[in-house]
Amino acid sequence: MRLGRKLINFEKDKMYSVKEIFYSLQGEGAQAGRAAVFVRFAGCNLWSGREEDRAAAQCSFCDTDFVGTNGVNGGQFATAGSLVEAVEQLVAPLTPMVIFTGGEPLLQVDARLVDGFKARGFFTALETNGTLAAPSNLDWICVSPKAGTEIVQRSGDELKVVFGQEGLDYAKLLEWDFQHFYLQPMDGPDIDHFTQQAIAMCKAQPRWRLSVQSHKILQIP
Repeated sequence: MRLGRKLINFEKDKMYSVKEIFYSLQGEGAQAGRAAVFVRFAGCNLWSGREEDRAAAQCSFCDTDFVGTNGVNGGQFATAGSLVEAVEQLVAPLTPMVIFTGGEPLLQVDARLVDGFKARGFFTALETNGTLAAPSNLDWICVSPKAGTEIVQRSGDELKVVFGQEGLDYAKLLEWDFQHFYLQPMDGPDIDHFTQQAIAMCKAQPRWRLSVQSHKILQIP
């Protein structure tokens, strides 16, 4: 541990498999434009990540590579402490928002890891599909539900729905316990159509807000 820093108890740690770690701006949702270090965990419970499995996956429209640990700054981290230290060294002396993402980060993220980052001064945020319960000590929880899955995390800070999925009851989603409700048009060949539909829904029900992937539009690395 570094001198002058709070000592953290990392007993009984587990291995964390991380695809990549990078520093950028959050491009979508309520935190758009905010500097953040992204920790993308390997693996997901709704898709294997292999193209041959995409058609049968519960989340078949995913546009993220979360397979393996061979991305930039990725790897296997034997303890929560080693992952915290790796992120801290990447952005030091800054302690910005850290976003746990995936894949599905809740296959690996636990309260001990969150405590480690919070003790170093990071604002801790999570992006999840909502099928697993999130640790209660996170600073920000964003749930992006996928049609046909059982959502157990029905509370948090931000509900961000990829608009264009079939089988979602948008009125029911507004009954969940979130502060912010976003519709984000699904990327792909029909994005213009989905964008116009999402705009119309936001006008019809103002609790919904439109989210766009500004990092793609502006080509933010």
